[in-house]
Amino acid sequence: MSRSEKYLKIKNTKGIYQYKQNGQYMAEKRIQGKLHIKTFVSLFEAKQWQKKFDGSNEVLAGDEKSSYSTLKEVWEVMQKKHFPLLATSTKAIWIRRYKLLESLEHLPMDKITPSKITDWVSARVDFFSTEEYQGSGRGVAGRCNLNNELNMFVTIFNWYKQSEDFEKEALPLTCPVKPKHRKLGFIKPLPDKLKQINLQDAFLFFDFLRPLYRDLAKLQFFTAGRIGEIAGIQWKNVDLKNRRMLIKETCVWDMSSKMFIELKPFPKNREPRAVFITDEILEILKHRQAFRLASNDYVFHVEGEPLNYCTIQVNYKAAQRKSGVPYTGTHILRHGMAKLARQVGGGLDAVLAMTGHHDLKLADHYSKSNEDDQKQFSEKIMSHIRKELGNGSTSTDFGNVIKLRNFKLG
Repeated sequence: MSRSEKYLKIKNTKGIYQYKQNGQYMAEKRIQGKLHIKTFVSLFEAKQWQKKFDGSNEVLAGDEKSSYSTLKEVWEVMQKKHFPLLATSTKAIWIRRYKLLESLEHLPMDKITPSKITDWVSARVDFFSTEEYQGSGRGVAGRCNLNNELNMFVTIFNWYKQSEDFEKEALPLTCPVKPKHRKLGFIKPLPDKLKQINLQDAFLFFDFLRPLYRDLAKLQFFTAGRIGEIAGIQWKNVDLKNRRMLIKETCVWDMSSKMFIELKPFPKNREPRAVFITDEILEILKHRQAFRLASNDYVFHVEGEPLNYCTIQVNYKAAQRKSGVPYTGTHILRHGMAKLARQVGGGLDAVLAMTGHHDLKLADHYSKSNEDDQKQFSEKIMSHIRKELGNGSTSTDFGNVIKLRNFKLG
């Protein structure tokens, strides 16, 4: 096979080619008559290597003999043994987040040191900060930090430490990702995005939805559920007589096409949760009974077919745009009910009961204070200040205050 059949020539560069098969880059550099070749994930890395490599590190760190497994070997074993336990969507997300770590996968685990992580972070921040990347278009240039990839490495490392396959070699190692790396991985601030829809906006949003998706959204809000859980509710888990509904099965959608793949027999945390059927939920379920089919058990369906996420997105986005509410996405309803549960219930216990979380930290994250709380509390505080000043109990006389410029040390 000729070079032109295997590679694409990169414009305005010399000695750098792109693999047609996987999109990676091959860089060449001739030093003292010897041709050096190396493959990189990004064009930026290829250019940097070509610019800085002087031939002194002919045997690279990843090529040194080591008794430790490489990151690639650990990743492959992890996929084989741990991935079957994961949700389909989680596996897809992890594989996507691993992409940037591929440039480290030739290294043995003991060679991936904090300094190596620092170099890796710096190189990627430089690349994602370039004008070339930032101007590459919507959906591509939105990166704000490297937290997801750093967290992915930590996940892999923790599994490596706990795995029986690597227990002897992993014992003396400590995780090379440090708190400083997340600070170094900052590229630009996260966009200001409201996640917790308030009660008034939620019902305004419902008004602009078509009947099927209005019922879906309301039930998602009232149960603080994940959209996949609500779309996957089965009639067999609905007990109208005893007012009990079990959130158990979950719809799984393809990450790219967002089309329905399968009905998973358990939710994200693998534990079904019971929901009390309030009058509002009962009204929704009775409405959906009119569309119940003997051929399937889905509460929500389109002519007997499970809902596709892309269709849900289209309907939610249209209603959000038409209603003018400052929220986007499907998860805002779960966040919004978590916030409401904390306000009404007075603590995280109420949030845990509504969302089904087992982790207080996650419950706190979903229901944390936002600018609506800041507005509410600041108005209360200022009202208190005005009241106190009006009653004369707070003095505004500063006559006996010594000015710093008139104060001298003895």
